[in-house]
Amino acid sequence: MSKKYVYLFSEGNGSMRELLGGKGANLAEMTSLGMPVPHGFTVTTEACTRYYEDGKTIAPEIEAEIFEFVSKLEALAGKKLGDKENPLLVSVRSGARASMPGMMDTILNLGLNDEVVEGIAKLTQNPRFAYDTYRRFIQMFADVVAEVPKEYFERAIDLMKQKKGVKQDTELDADDMKQLVEQFKALYKGHIGRDFPTEPKVQLMESVKAVFRSWDNPRAIYYRRQNGIPSSWGTAVTVQMMVFGNMGNDCGTGVAFTRNPATGEKKFFGEFLVNAQGEDVVAGIRTPQSIDELKQLMPEVYDQFLEIATRLERHYKDMQDMEFTIERGKLFMLQTRNGKRTAQAAMKIACDLVDEGLITEEQAVLLVDPSQLDAFLHDQFNPAELKRAKILATALPASPGAACGQVVFDAETAKEWVAEGKKVILVRLETSPEDIEGMHISEGILTVRGGMTSHAAVVARGMGICCISSCGDITIREGEHCFEVDGLIVNEGDYISLDGSTGRVYLGKISTVGAGLSGDYSRLMGWADKFRKLQVRANAETPADAAQAYKFGAEGIGLVRTEHMFFDEQKIKAVREMILAKTQTQRQKAVDKMHVMQREDFIKVFEAMQGQPVTIRLIDPPLHEFLPKEGENLEALAAELETTPAALEKAIVELHEVNPMMGHRGCRLAVSYPEIAKMQTEAIIEAAITVTEAHKDWRFVPEIMVPLITDLKELKYIKGIIVAAAEAVLKAHDSDLKYMIGTMVETPRAALLADEIATEADFYSFGTNDLTQMTFGLSRDDAASYLGSYYDKKIFDFDPFATLDLRGVGQLIERATELGRSVKPNLKLGICGEHGGDPASVEFCHKVGLNYVSCSPYRVPIARLAAAQAAIKFPRD
Repeated sequence: MSKKYVYLFSEGNGSMRELLGGKGANLAEMTSLGMPVPHGFTVTTEACTRYYEDGKTIAPEIEAEIFEFVSKLEALAGKKLGDKENPLLVSVRSGARASMPGMMDTILNLGLNDEVVEGIAKLTQNPRFAYDTYRRFIQMFADVVAEVPKEYFERAIDLMKQKKGVKQDTELDADDMKQLVEQFKALYKGHIGRDFPTEPKVQLMESVKAVFRSWDNPRAIYYRRQNGIPSSWGTAVTVQMMVFGNMGNDCGTGVAFTRNPATGEKKFFGEFLVNAQGEDVVAGIRTPQSIDELKQLMPEVYDQFLEIATRLERHYKDMQDMEFTIERGKLFMLQTRNGKRTAQAAMKIACDLVDEGLITEEQAVLLVDPSQLDAFLHDQFNPAELKRAKILATALPASPGAACGQVVFDAETAKEWVAEGKKVILVRLETSPEDIEGMHISEGILTVRGGMTSHAAVVARGMGICCISSCGDITIREGEHCFEVDGLIVNEGDYISLDGSTGRVYLGKISTVGAGLSGDYSRLMGWADKFRKLQVRANAETPADAAQAYKFGAEGIGLVRTEHMFFDEQKIKAVREMILAKTQTQRQKAVDKMHVMQREDFIKVFEAMQGQPVTIRLIDPPLHEFLPKEGENLEALAAELETTPAALEKAIVELHEVNPMMGHRGCRLAVSYPEIAKMQTEAIIEAAITVTEAHKDWRFVPEIMVPLITDLKELKYIKGIIVAAAEAVLKAHDSDLKYMIGTMVETPRAALLADEIATEADFYSFGTNDLTQMTFGLSRDDAASYLGSYYDKKIFDFDPFATLDLRGVGQLIERATELGRSVKPNLKLGICGEHGGDPASVEFCHKVGLNYVSCSPYRVPIARLAAAQAAIKFPRD
């Protein structure tokens, strides 16, 4: 039996979302519920994927099936496509399985030509309506199918209104509409070079193809990447009998929600227009009326609509977003879907539906999109001001939130200006570890280079600071203290605003509104914690970050990046002294200074986490990162370090590596400089003893993590250093403190040899940033500059540094999990890369049986909710 590509609404149901798309499935479901849905059929998502497989052509058998269903629709409607006496007009709309409002295209009033329009004018006794409908069809078809910009047609309408001395489209009469039809056809021919198509079947097939094409328009591609929708899904197309809201004052069209999508208030909310079609509401050409006014104008229609809306919300057990049309006093339902809403509204609606007995707590947890919490936990721009703001550029939304301040180009200036009471935005070609203090005090960070897991992005997310990265549209002129974008110069001291949730850079000041944790948030997260199996930890190395993580519900720290503790201006000197030491005595003296700093820092972090487990990674980056960068004042620094500029420059040259991310770093530093691992271990154990003696009920077990292991012998060697140092400290303090030694699995070789390495490891933490980088052979700091081409060509759907690659990196994690636990069934496993805060990646971690995920403090709530949703959808023992 041949594959079926087309379904009448009466043949489908709500469970066929993958095949019929959201719109088609919901129209079928409303039809089965006996609601007033105009007849129609759906061309499936499989037809769309076939369209692309066949080189953007519709196969003859699919075209034949579409025309077969046109005949079935004509029989149901009692009208015929292209008939002059009793014509059928249809809409052609997109409908992916995941809601993508406004991203794809629609054509209304299809089936009109010069003869059919006369028939409609006679049939309705309303020539103005007939020609208004015709000019709308030409304009939409030209825009969507032929890609003639709609502005040309809007200009013609505006000129006609000026000529007639009127302000509203509705004030134009039938003759005006006839003139516009002729002007629109001329515009079409002028741009396309051929006449507007008059054959309805040609119009239909061209429109179906255009809707399929719109699956790949730039806004749809961007929306899919932002919302985790694979390009392979495709869109369905619904072909539906037209009903008309523009036939007179007893007609109308609108959009309504069963609850307020901004606040979640349980109150019917929406807008409508009298004597209009749906696109008029969306386009904003006319000011709509509140849905409450429909009760006064058409009380019977309002009551019927309210009853249907209530039924739909109870049926779908969620707030509904509905489109409707009123034709000569009769209501028709054109769409329903689970409505988009703000994070605050989502939480209120979920809690209210539980209180109303409509859903369970588990269902409430599934109602809220975890990624929405990202924006909820950060400041946001004032929406009214945002609408008027000028967008300078758009880049990667690396860390959410809203930030406004004066432009500065280096960390020193940032510190000086903040000390004077100014608010600053740090703009850098790329950030380095030395920028950490300037980053921390800035309102936001904007970089030209770097991806979602670049230094700027990772540090900013950890601090909860807004960051936009990979903004290649701007050119920094450091010598002139300005940057340029599209010919516009922005000088140091000028105000800009950053939206870290969208990646947009705005010129000037935009005020912000703060976030607050509501009672609904607390209830929802309480339910989430009850159902989830995965623990959620945080990546943090400062007391402030640790305290923030604890406040957001972190159950420990999964990654303390100890190198970050030394990037402070006062502390980095000791590291530089160690690097530049010429003798073992000099090196040990510097290491002893570092020891004191580390111990005090660890005490503060342990205190902040109040007895929760803490995983401390030994120093990881290559040593050159601690030395000054090109262009810095070597004379002053050399004097401070009691050396010469030549000696300092020599050390920089000697430590330079062609590929430092795969060079002398991680466990390799401990092999070369065992005194560093010894010092860090002593500081960790001493700090843990100090804290547990001060808090007798905090019997936490510090976890010492060795980075970048590739071989069992490496781990055994470094473990020997750690054990000897730890046991010496414990003996000196007469302490029975327990500790664990594990490793960070961030190389493919370590994953493949996980059973061997498990013989010496108490735990594994998958460092998914580096594991992704090494598996793909992509630089996480540079890939953003060319990955756009991969998205455009559908080679990649998503940034592998933002959402875990399940087919490659995921296989390594799953295999390493199986191998490690074959040796140690209770081996503790987690991830500590940036993927730990990505909902799709969290779901994978739950499914493969990890113990925890670790992410930046501000993403802890996201991970908690995502872990709960994974546990509900995929139960495990």
